[in-house]
Amino acid sequence: MNSEPDAFCLVYDIELPALEFVIDTESTNCTIAEYYMTSRFTEIKELLGKPYMDLEFLLECLVSVLEENNEEELASQVPWLSATTPDFTGENKHKLLRLYSIAFQLLNVSEVNGAVQSRRRKSDRDGLESVNGLWGRVLFDLKKMGVPADKVMEQFRHTDVEPVLTAHPTEAKRPVVLSLYRQLYLLMVKRENTMYNRFEQQEVKHDIKRILHKLWFIGEIFIEKPALESELENVLHYFYKVFPEVLPLLDYRLVQAWNEAGYDPDLLEGTEQFPSVTFGNWVGGDRDGHPLVTAAVTTFTLKAFRLHAMKLVLARLDDLSDKLSIYCESDCLTPEFNQRLEELESELSPGFFSDQYEPYRYFIRLLKLKLPVAEQQGGGVDLVDKPYSYRQSDELISDLNLLKSTLIRFGASSLAHYDIQKVIRHLEIFGFHLARLDIRQNSQYFEEALKEIIKSGDPEHYQQQLEENSSLESLIREELELNRPFNARTEFLPSDQSREAVEIFHSLRRHTRRYSERALGSLIVSMTRSASDLFTVFLLSREAGFSKMTRRGLVCPLPVVPLFETIADLKESPAILDEFLSHDVTRKNLEYVQEKRNWTTPVQDVMIGYSDSNKDGGILASTWHLYDAQLKLAEVGKKHGVDIRFFHGKGGTISRGAGPTHWFLKSLPHSTMNGLIRVTEQGETIERKYANKVNAAYNLELLLAGTVFQTIVYQTEQPESESPRQILFSYMAEESYKAFKQLTQHPSFIRFYEQATPIDVIESSKIGSRPSRRRGKRSLEDLRAIPWVFSWTQSRMHISSWYGVGSTLIKMKSEDSQKYSLLKGLAKADDFVRYVLTNVDTSLAATDEEIMTMYAGLVEDQKVKEDILGLLQKELSLTREMMLDLLGSPISQRRINHHLSTRLRAEALLPLHQEQVKLLKKWREEQKQGDNSRAEQTLNDLLRSVNAIASAMGTTG
Repeated sequence: MNSEPDAFCLVYDIELPALEFVIDTESTNCTIAEYYMTSRFTEIKELLGKPYMDLEFLLECLVSVLEENNEEELASQVPWLSATTPDFTGENKHKLLRLYSIAFQLLNVSEVNGAVQSRRRKSDRDGLESVNGLWGRVLFDLKKMGVPADKVMEQFRHTDVEPVLTAHPTEAKRPVVLSLYRQLYLLMVKRENTMYNRFEQQEVKHDIKRILHKLWFIGEIFIEKPALESELENVLHYFYKVFPEVLPLLDYRLVQAWNEAGYDPDLLEGTEQFPSVTFGNWVGGDRDGHPLVTAAVTTFTLKAFRLHAMKLVLARLDDLSDKLSIYCESDCLTPEFNQRLEELESELSPGFFSDQYEPYRYFIRLLKLKLPVAEQQGGGVDLVDKPYSYRQSDELISDLNLLKSTLIRFGASSLAHYDIQKVIRHLEIFGFHLARLDIRQNSQYFEEALKEIIKSGDPEHYQQQLEENSSLESLIREELELNRPFNARTEFLPSDQSREAVEIFHSLRRHTRRYSERALGSLIVSMTRSASDLFTVFLLSREAGFSKMTRRGLVCPLPVVPLFETIADLKESPAILDEFLSHDVTRKNLEYVQEKRNWTTPVQDVMIGYSDSNKDGGILASTWHLYDAQLKLAEVGKKHGVDIRFFHGKGGTISRGAGPTHWFLKSLPHSTMNGLIRVTEQGETIERKYANKVNAAYNLELLLAGTVFQTIVYQTEQPESESPRQILFSYMAEESYKAFKQLTQHPSFIRFYEQATPIDVIESSKIGSRPSRRRGKRSLEDLRAIPWVFSWTQSRMHISSWYGVGSTLIKMKSEDSQKYSLLKGLAKADDFVRYVLTNVDTSLAATDEEIMTMYAGLVEDQKVKEDILGLLQKELSLTREMMLDLLGSPISQRRINHHLSTRLRAEALLPLHQEQVKLLKKWREEQKQGDNSRAEQTLNDLLRSVNAIASAMGTTG
């Protein structure tokens, strides 16, 4: 196995390999475990260097802050610096939990900064091509493969990647705390600057301590569930302050790598030829099982994003105005430019005099007046639509292109190609909307709403269908041919559900008629079970007048997108998509969207869910059925002359599809790579990948460069045979699925799960605004995948990312040695197989038998405990044994840096798990006795322990 995938999310277990020195516990006055923690830190610091020296510096600052706040006892218990076992018995319990949480966050900051600085040093020493997955390596490899520049440029023009930020409740830290950690990271970067003298470095240290002071006094956990406005504010930070600043850096890195690879620099002079990266958003649009996301919330979200987009446009135009202070006479202007100036003056009647000597700057002032905003004296900005305002960003782009061509004719080509084009590029990506807002709802919700609407609007027809035993599907297909609402007045609908289902489309209609469709992404139907689930959206759209009459007929202005989530749905997905694409309504809709979005061919989005498929069938079944479904869905698209743009619904853990971006892209079926891709970014993953601009640029570059590379490879190389994978993984998926289902359907499983994990605490937490269950039912099926994975992660069992693997592998080895030998060979050479096995390998490192047994001790019924714990221990042992046999050596030899980092965390994690188990036992007993006051206090301590463990592991769910 290649060691590259070490960039996986952090994982931990606590088996301690032997150290190469004798432990004298008597002279150090500490236990072996205590000595291990401090000596391990010293050893890792010596082996891995600077990141852990930075951690030591930050921890020493934290000690100083604690001492300054008269917390000497806590200062003596800072992990890794202290050989003292943490004492959770006293009144400082909640403070100690907070201390550990902060310490783990400082470790995360140090490691992220260390990774950034390591990449910098590597590229400086060995060239841009030395960092895997980035433009430097991608273009170097393409040049080496003999791919000509025009072929690469052609793919650039047909590449569009879109990260989509969601508010899934997996971020345990409050926005104010996230902001402080971002500031802390920037100060650590500032510390890297060698030009600062020791006095200036002291100032940096002082500022770091000020941040730590604030972190110490600001509560990290959510006491109340965050309001949607708070979640909106959090994602707006990235869309408003991070991504727009990162875009020029991302573009510049492409130019650098292009030139370094030896391609003609003149071919890439302007950003017109660059691949596109756009952004999507679910906050304020994702209403699947989230009753608080109403039509009013969606309207508010669209307005908030538009306002922030306008602020950015104003800032870009102000900056441009400063650069265009060029004196010239009228003869330096083109006739077209003069004509446009006259049109603008006539239209706007500006309250300031024309500046005949600075015409370019004057032109920018006029363009600012056309923006639909009003600037306030205090610096604020309000949205104000005036009769002459731009409605769409394309109108502003047209004026800027005219300015650009005029400057080129004047001789200011550099200003035109760089400064003007930079603003145009910004508008092409962020427009007047920042990010496309997706609308997502569950298929069952829409179906129930539609039934109510039909029954209230056309009761005779509805009753006739029931009497004739006709299905709802046939009624839906009949209605697709008609252009009429069932009920013209939303307020007359019988229930809140049906009113809200229609009202959201009214909200979208009002926005698109006033502005454009560019602010909106897709209408996503989660838990898609049939083509009728998708056609239902067309009828609800029609009900609100959101549909449009075009030359093609009646269309829904937005793409209607299936989301296939369970194993069964993934298996059925090709047939469902085939039926959907075969319908005339779908074809007309695809043509409309193609025209609006300037695509060369019709494009159908298909979303696939990594979380629910894994919860449904475990790691091997989920991974294979996702892969196999993509292959078959791409074939369906090809049959209908449609490109399939896959939307990968991934989370922050291996159980939910996490992994290094470039390795993930390599693992996808080649036939699905067409330059178009969407990927969700959720919860703590957003903070980890995009909190600082350099790291944000790195992660976006991985996605963009990897998509281009894999698409070109597919187009230029011989198609690889899928048969070896098909033979192996269809068998492995089936066998592991059986094993996983035998576990989750065991009569004792639910009781074990409810008591041996902190699922009850997680469901009581205030991490996200969304409920943890889709429809409020107390069933495994209704429980969302996020709290499911979160609870197994907290108890260090991680069953959905390894259970069923060991028994499957040993059965294959004993019954079909040829297959097993084939798998061994593919493990070294096949990207998909390597990715799957590395995920399992990483998850095994996170799973800890000792801690697993500790949590199992919470199960009250001895038989329930023995039934399930016995199955888990047996399968875990078998999986470790078979993975070692398959890969040839342990993780400690194959991925040394990763192994050492996990050991460091593991030693500090053990007391946290011990304390959480004690608190769980206490809290549950207090609830039984009805002692609500004490139970509430204990719950807060439990939530602090959840937060601390999540900080240590770098992930929640």
